[in-house]
Amino acid sequence: MVVDGLTDEAVDRLFHALADATRRDILRRCVRGELSVSRLAEAYPMSFAAVQKHVTVLERAGLVTKRRRGREQLVRTDPDAVDRARQALDELETAWRSRVDRMSGLLADDAGSDAGSDAGSDAGTAAGSGDDREPTEGQDR
Repeated sequence: MVVDGLTDEAVDRLFHALADATRRDILRRCVRGELSVSRLAEAYPMSFAAVQKHVTVLERAGLVTKRRRGREQLVRTDPDAVDRARQALDELETAWRSRVDRMSGLLADDAGSDAGSDAGSDAGTAAGSGDDREPTEGQDR
């Protein structure tokens, strides 16, 4: 699947990054404005290094940008990247809805043809056609 010029690999990175609750929370916090990695680390019960790794995953996926200001690394959510994730989900939804519609159509067609063949077999039985099958063991003729 190619979304807005993204390769399958880029889409995989995007959804891998979004699969973690901490990373999604970092995105929410940084959408309001730039936050330093140090400030972000204060909000979570994990080490600074762990938060930094989460930010790196988000950055590789293109969901956040980082810039230096003195000794600080400032993180900001990239709204265009979040929009690309939404577009990827929209494309998946469209593809699946199309598949479900096709399956529904096939099932409806199959049900319609089964109803017609059932009516014909019922008529044949009602007309008194005999049962030509051999009796099974323990069954009388």
